[in-house]
Amino acid sequence: MIEPLYLVFAAVTALAGLLAAIAIRAPRGTAARSAAVALTAALLPLAYLALNEILSLPKPASHEWFKASARQATVLGVSLDEGKAIYLWLRLDDSLEPRYYRMPWQARNAEKLQSAVQRAIEENGVVRLMNPFSRDSWTNQGEINIELVLPPVPPLKHPQPPPRIFNPRAGPGQAASNLRTERCASRSA
Repeated sequence: MIEPLYLVFAAVTALAGLLAAIAIRAPRGTAARSAAVALTAALLPLAYLALNEILSLPKPASHEWFKASARQATVLGVSLDEGKAIYLWLRLDDSLEPRYYRMPWQARNAEKLQSAVQRAIEENGVVRLMNPFSRDSWTNQGEINIELVLPPVPPLKHPQPPPRIFNPRAGPGQAASNLRTERCASRSA
């Protein structure tokens, strides 16, 4: 699978090459055409550096276009910048790669997230956001839909006793002593 970063860089490279070709064929002096080629050559590394720098910054939730239809997201981390933003480290649907988002600040949602994460830590659970990119959830009109998934409770039944196995190769004395041991164990229980 090709990363979107490489696709964007390929598009920038193609556009820069096209602009350089137009500038070279223009009826200008050699100095102007050489300057167009030099500027195009300088544009490519700068574009690549800018795209790489953007990768480390949180993406505003309103700028999520490709995964905007995600039904749920597992919350891996939360950081609150009071009055400014809610930063979320999310794993969308069944993806293995986490993504970093900046959500608009809303005190009610921040408190709800913080209490859900605290409860998940105490009970060894997982916090999930339903429809994480719904516009209604992050505006003043709505609330985020949080689900706390707790680990399964172990069964309360005692495990089955191991099956009794008859060994026909055992001598008659050994088989009888095994049966006597089993009878004594069952009477004492």
